[in-house]
This record gives sequence, C-alpha cells and structure tokens, in this order.
Amino acid sequence: MTEPHYGTSAVEHGDYTVDHHLSDADQNVHSAWDNSLDPVLTVEPGEVVRFECRDAVDGQIDVETTADDVLDVSFDPVHPLTGPVAVEGAQPGDVLEVQLLDLQHKGWGFTNFFPGEMELGLLPEEFDEPGIHVWDLQGDVGRFVEGIEVPLDPFPGVIGVAPAADGEHDTLPPRSVGGNLDVKHATAGSTVYLPVEVAGGLFSTGDCHAAQGDGEVCVTGVEAPMFVTARFDVRSDLEIEQPELATTGPFTVTGHDEPAYATTGVVDDLMEATRTATRHMIDHLHEHRGLSRGEAYVLCSAAVDLKISQVVDAPNWTVTAYLPESIFPDGEAATGEN
Repeated sequence: MTEPHYGTSAVEHGDYTVDHHLSDADQNVHSAWDNSLDPVLTVEPGEVVRFECRDAVDGQIDVETTADDVLDVSFDPVHPLTGPVAVEGAQPGDVLEVQLLDLQHKGWGFTNFFPGEMELGLLPEEFDEPGIHVWDLQGDVGRFVEGIEVPLDPFPGVIGVAPAADGEHDTLPPRSVGGNLDVKHATAGSTVYLPVEVAGGLFSTGDCHAAQGDGEVCVTGVEAPMFVTARFDVRSDLEIEQPELATTGPFTVTGHDEPAYATTGVVDDLMEATRTATRHMIDHLHEHRGLSRGEAYVLCSAAVDLKISQVVDAPNWTVTAYLPESIFPDGEAATGEN
C-alpha cells in the first residue's frame, strides 16, 4: 500500500493549494486540550493545512491485533491530536470557520469493543469479552465479514479549538468548543464553525473515522489513521455558543434513500430506548444474517443509524435503528421470517 505523498512545498489539489503540511511527528501531536500549548503552526485566514492524524489509540492497534490484544489497549492518554494551529486574527468571541476539503485514509482501520468491566460503549453489560474487526479499506468501501461491504465517508471524530479554562482537559467528552463530537456528517465539502475562546483559536484534529453509524454504539467507528485537509477563516460576523456545521451529508449510511431494515426501542427513558433499539438490531443480525453477536455489535457501530423518532408521546419515547440492505451481498431484506 502506498501512502499519499506529502512534502514541504505547496501542492496543487484541484481548486485549492495546500499551503502547510503537519505530519504526525511527536512534536506536532498532543493528547489534551490546553490553551497554554504553543502553536506548532500559525496560518493566515484563507490558508490550507494538510494534517496527518494518528489513529484514536495512538498506534496500539494495527492490522495484526486480535481480540485478546485489545485487553492491553490503554486509554491513558487517548486521542492523539495534530496541532494546535493558530489562525492570525482569531480572538475570543469570533468564530473559526473550518472548510473540510479532503480526507484520505491509509488503507486500513479497525472497530473494536472493550470488555464489559470497562463500562465503555452502549451495551457493556452484554459483552464480557472484547472484540475487534480490522477493516480492509479499498477506495470508498470497507470490507466486513460474510461479504458485507460498508461505504466509506471519512470524517474527523475530534475537531475543535482550545477552551478558555486553564489546565489540561480530557479529549474524551465533547465540549462547547468542539472536540470529540463524532458528527459523521463533517465529511469533505462540509464547513464546521467553532466558537473561539482564546487568541488564535488553537485548532487541533484527530480520531478520524472512515465510516460510522449515528451512535457509534460499541465506542469505536471505523477508526483509521488519515490525512485531513482544511481551509481556515475567521468570522467576526458570526456568534455561536457551540459548534455548528453546513454539510451535504451523506445523511444515510450509503448516501441514498434506499430500502432499510429497522428496529425500535420504545421506553420511557431515551437512553434505554436507544439501548433497546440496538439490542433488537443485534438480535436481528445474529438470527437472520448469521453474524455472531460481537460481529453484529461492530456492524451496528459502523453502519447502523440511530434516530430519535419521537419525544412527544409521553410517557414513552421512540428510538429507531436503521440498517441499509445494500451492504449485504444479496442486497435484499432479511425479515423476521425464517
């Protein structure tokens, strides 16, 4: 596999020029939000930066990793981020406009879940042992088991600027200044708007996903080392309190309106309704698609979209899990009939 070439000079890419390159060398990587960090690069508004981003667990997983190896993965720290980048003129109260121009994976990725005792993911109580699938990423497709192919629409799981509060801040929870948002619609062609709290903004990104279902239920999407290319601007004419974005999607896993199979969770607690819809989808994939329950959990995280269907019909709320049928070799629905 040949990695994309990058160098020190500007490179023409269609209708934009890459002005700066940041590799994933140690001096360009940090693992906590901290407004005292010196910027590794300062850019002018309108300039384009190509970031090389490590995977979410900083190289602890590779193409040879097994489920047993997952037990040794440490979260201390997690999310190596490339940056921070200061943007000239950005001041508290401004908005940093980040145009995502291109995202390029390196040919592989992984989705894993951790043992239930770690209490990570949506359903830790259902999976005592860890599991992992290492994906072969070919162009716009990620290959799963049983001939299943998941469309790829890469995005940065973590995208944000430094908070005003001093000290180090964990990257795991999302924040008002961005961070671990995991909004899968922040794909190439999208624009992300971030409220600036410190001079220069101090932008960083990482935790890239080649694909993810809305929910990321097993705690990982299709995690992948990646290149992220973005153009920066400073907007003093905007005022926002938390991240916003303009995007063309895709708003379904495949980017098309197409046949899907759906399960529901109808419960008086929204999180429990989410868990229930996901459990039902795992049951469906296990019973009617022949996947192990662990494989089904992984596929739900990579390719099942959770949607809040209603929050007005008290006392019960409805969450629906949608699975596109086209990812299966036969491209047809597997219903509850045997």
